[in-house]
Amino acid sequence: MIDFDEEIKKFRPLPEIDDVEDAVHNHDVSDMLDLLMAMMEDSNR
Repeated sequence: MIDFDEEIKKFRPLPEIDDVEDAVHNHDVSDMLDLLMAMMEDSNR
């Protein structure tokens, strides 16, 4: 049987995770709603 408490003690997060989180949070990425709103604004002009 798996001892989850023991497995959690062995867990080490990947260092690349911090890099990915920084890249995601530091970029202003348009989501689908932003794109649809921009298309609607363009079509109303």
